[in-house]
Amino acid sequence: MLAEKYPERVAKIFSKYPDKRSGVMALLYLAQEEYGWISDEALSEVAALCEIDPTQVKSIAGFYTMYSEKPKGKYWLQVCTDLPCALRGADEFYKGLCDYLGVKDGGTTEDGLFTVEQVMCLAACDHAPMMQCNFHYHENFDLEKAKTLVDRLRAESAQKQPSSEK
Repeated sequence: MLAEKYPERVAKIFSKYPDKRSGVMALLYLAQEEYGWISDEALSEVAALCEIDPTQVKSIAGFYTMYSEKPKGKYWLQVCTDLPCALRGADEFYKGLCDYLGVKDGGTTEDGLFTVEQVMCLAACDHAPMMQCNFHYHENFDLEKAKTLVDRLRAESAQKQPSSEK
């Protein structure tokens, strides 16, 4: 489906590499963007595009934390709680965010919009606390800024729904 839906993007990915197998990670990103997670079907699809065994693709998806092998919310919120960030209030920030969203560690909101997880080291220690939302950094963050972002994303998602689903 990726090749049919995004032929230009797939071609652009392959144009950057000397052989197809080198496009695995970029195609996994595309699959995750399209499907919200890396399912077994997505693994097989990427493997077919790269002309390699699905087991090789699974080993890559399983190794890197930026790929999710289970369904997540539309917005994947990751808060670094490694020691440098914790010293700047990341633990309290994370707990407050979970409380605001009404989820436990690693949980997804009832509306399916937000999944919140703790992660180790997003390489922004000097800008802690920080949060990543769908791989976009939000640095020097606090709970009020996070609430504003969550409320904006929730409102944007509500506007995009057809009126029969509201």
